[in-house]
Amino acid sequence: MEENYLIDIAKQFEYYKLLGEKTFAQLKEDDLFWQFNPESNSIAIIVNHLSGNMLSRWTNFLHSDGEKEWRNRDQEFENLINTKTQMLKKWDEGWKCLFYALDSINKENFNTTIYIRNQEHTIIEAFNRQLAHYAMHVGQIVYIGRMIQGSDWVSLSIPKGNSKDYNKKKFSKEKHKAHFTDDILKNRQ
Repeated sequence: MEENYLIDIAKQFEYYKLLGEKTFAQLKEDDLFWQFNPESNSIAIIVNHLSGNMLSRWTNFLHSDGEKEWRNRDQEFENLINTKTQMLKKWDEGWKCLFYALDSINKENFNTTIYIRNQEHTIIEAFNRQLAHYAMHVGQIVYIGRMIQGSDWVSLSIPKGNSKDYNKKKFSKEKHKAHFTDDILKNRQ
């Protein structure tokens, strides 16, 4: 069970990471800093927050609380990133920390109790909590990218109007195990 869970959760994290990166690839540098209004977050701000959260949650996570004393969460929502290069560096740092933590889990430490803001979590609870959090923010990134691109947006899933063709293709094959992220996971190893 532990091994299956760890493989699956890694695939899910990789999938959301890829969705973000496919969105970045469709946008011009200025688009990454666009805000609907002064109270909304740009893609760069969301990335800054994700990175801050990942670094806090997953640095030394088996031995220290996931809300680190050095984290300044409020500052994560300020316009601190000025270039696409800076943004991508933050993005990569956060994901690298997450995957390093995930790769450190094994049978011996799988049942370790960890804490986030002094609240007790199992490994599964902590990773599921963060998967939901990261998926929400990646969804925001994709939505902003789609708004900016308008009709130039390249779908990251089934393009609008193509559901019947997509399903016809899927149902024309024998039943099989889903492998939608296996190639993604291979790229990380």
